[in-house]
Amino acid sequence: MPLRRRQIDWHSLVFTGATGLMTFSIVAMVVVILGNIVWNGAAQMSLRFIFGGTKEGMFDAATAGVFPMIFGTVALVVLMTLGVLPIGVITAIYLSEYARTTSAVTRVIRGAINNLAGVPSIVFGLFGLGFFVQFVGGGMDKVFCGGQLTYGKPALVWAAATMAVLTLPVVIVATEEALRAVLPGLREASMALGATKLETIFKIVLPQAMPGVITGAILAVGRGAGEVAPIMFTGAAYYLAHLPTHLSDQFMNLGYHVFVLSTQSPDIERTKPILFGTVLVLLVLTFLLNSAGVVVRARIRARARQAHG
Repeated sequence: MPLRRRQIDWHSLVFTGATGLMTFSIVAMVVVILGNIVWNGAAQMSLRFIFGGTKEGMFDAATAGVFPMIFGTVALVVLMTLGVLPIGVITAIYLSEYARTTSAVTRVIRGAINNLAGVPSIVFGLFGLGFFVQFVGGGMDKVFCGGQLTYGKPALVWAAATMAVLTLPVVIVATEEALRAVLPGLREASMALGATKLETIFKIVLPQAMPGVITGAILAVGRGAGEVAPIMFTGAAYYLAHLPTHLSDQFMNLGYHVFVLSTQSPDIERTKPILFGTVLVLLVLTFLLNSAGVVVRARIRARARQAHG
């Protein structure tokens, strides 16, 4: 019997080629952007640039340093993470384990989370200025500081609180998906052995979902480290001669420093090496912070496998 000639599915072939081309285009754009930053910023990398300050000048490539910006960015990300994780995890636990899906309260909460995720970042900055700086900070000055201006001004703590609100939907969604992925049989077995629902959540469900929680934290760190608009009104400083020592102090930030260099420099061409170097430091710092989260997540998963093995 003669072999039949195999027909070519041109529709699948064209679709596969188109999707492959789009994927390649995205990867190529990322490579070009990163390559341009590395190519132009590598020449500025030195111990003096990384650990130097701004006392000798912000716009002179031969003397400028970015250590105050690195310190401020790390402090902002750490405080933001400490603020957003507890609230985001507790909210996700409520929505996943306690809330009824048909409840009007649940629908309102989910609608608020979805709307919060779509609000422009500049609006978060204005919200942080009005609520955290003027309302909360001003109230603290009246109650605890006798009216003296201490907390009712842009500060590191208010910038971190604003960024925590900005990244809250990311943590909630990631944590809730991780909680839903835990097998229902584990909950049923725990409660069948006499454990309460709260004990089951904190001793069985949450440890199983911890890699997903860490994933949410990594996503939050990635966004929080690069956002500029929310901190412009709530704590970032144009220039500081010293590092912040209190939560009520202002701070310098890598992202905001890039904005300053690109808009306020008296000589843009002379400032370009500092600009590219600062962007490269920001990318490396974000990569290191995310890598730390990935390592923690991997260790948690390894321990979970050993426990079940």
